[in-house]
Amino acid sequence: MIVQFAALPWRVDPDKGVQVLVITSRDTGRWVIPKGNPMPRLKGHETAAREAHEEAGIDGHVSAVPIGHYEYEKRRRSGPDATAFVTVYPMLVTRQHHAWPERHQRTLRWLEPRKAAMAVDEPGLRELILALGENPQKFADGAAVDMGGHRVARGSGMVNFIRAIMPKEDRFFDMFQRHAEILVEGADAMAAMFAGEQGIPESCRRIEEHENAADDVTRDVLVAVRRSFITPFDRSAITALASSMDDALDEMWQTAKAITLYEVTSFEPEMLEMSRHAAEAARLVREAVPLLRKVGRNAARLHEITEKIVHLEGKADGLHEKGLKALYQAHVTDRPMAFFVGREIYSHVERVLDRLEDVADEIQGIVIDHA
Repeated sequence: MIVQFAALPWRVDPDKGVQVLVITSRDTGRWVIPKGNPMPRLKGHETAAREAHEEAGIDGHVSAVPIGHYEYEKRRRSGPDATAFVTVYPMLVTRQHHAWPERHQRTLRWLEPRKAAMAVDEPGLRELILALGENPQKFADGAAVDMGGHRVARGSGMVNFIRAIMPKEDRFFDMFQRHAEILVEGADAMAAMFAGEQGIPESCRRIEEHENAADDVTRDVLVAVRRSFITPFDRSAITALASSMDDALDEMWQTAKAITLYEVTSFEPEMLEMSRHAAEAARLVREAVPLLRKVGRNAARLHEITEKIVHLEGKADGLHEKGLKALYQAHVTDRPMAFFVGREIYSHVERVLDRLEDVADEIQGIVIDHA
């Protein structure tokens, strides 16, 4: 009989609930869990953890106490098949790597327990997976012994168990902070362009750089959301906040492109004032983002900030209407094209403020849901 040790990887997705990871075997392509033969100087659960990293690219907290065993017939390239006795250790996954030793040799799937049980062939393994689906509380409590230095007593709730051992994903706040800094830099560049502080080509170049930088941060956020198992807010709230900041910078870039396209070299006073409101709103976003780390404690101040952003957007709407009327009166008879071009620029700047108001709405939504 062959002795092996296996990890049964699992996680709790905020949207999908408990999930189990299954992988394909290298020889037959059937669905299995990470497992391997005993390794020198490693205990059973340590061997299971090593196999999980090499075969599936995952790390996590592995219980030193097995949750059960199962058997299967191991096919050999030479000689008769042999019965393998597999001891299974539960593994709460905390990290999934982009690259790992057997990345190109296996396929991975996160499935809800019943589907994962249906995917595997071994009846004993199927029973262990189904036990997780039928009673995840028991699964968590049974595994809660010596997990990466954390000790969780039997009988504790699953939520407390997970919170006790899962790392906090503070990197999202760092990415939000970087995004907000880029937002301010882009808004300042746009305001400088309307004020004539720099040439149009140089201002457009700077705005484009900031817009590209924002795209990079947004991609980082989306990747982090997919790879993280415990997020500080709902996944949809994280992606919506990042996307709204990215949209604001995209509108700044659209404004700069329109100015370049129509070869505009001077701007109406209302346009300048609207751009300054955008810069002020961006600074308010930058102030708000760090406060989200302690959203409950900072709820009142966050509400004040979002109200100020909404107020600035309202003032910009008034300037938009006033500026359009003045533009019409000045050019409708002798230079109608100047009016149409000016209206286009006004519309772009107004959309910048609209997108900044969207950022405020996303922040306010987080406050409402999590304060």
